[in-house]
Amino acid sequence: MLTDEFYEALIDAHRDLTTAQSHDLNAKLVLLLADRIGALPVLKEALDAARASTLAAAARNT
Repeated sequence: MLTDEFYEALIDAHRDLTTAQSHDLNAKLVLLLADRIGALPVLKEALDAARASTLAAAARNT
């Protein structure tokens, strides 16, 4: 499955990085992928989904 392969590659990309480097990698990856996707409605939908997931996880942990 592509998702599993991507997740594995993402974990590998973060291996041996500091927390700051890991955050930097994530920020750069988001911008690179956004540039490749290019469709603002798709990007906004992804942002909304990521935010909702983050808020839901935070609510479960309180």
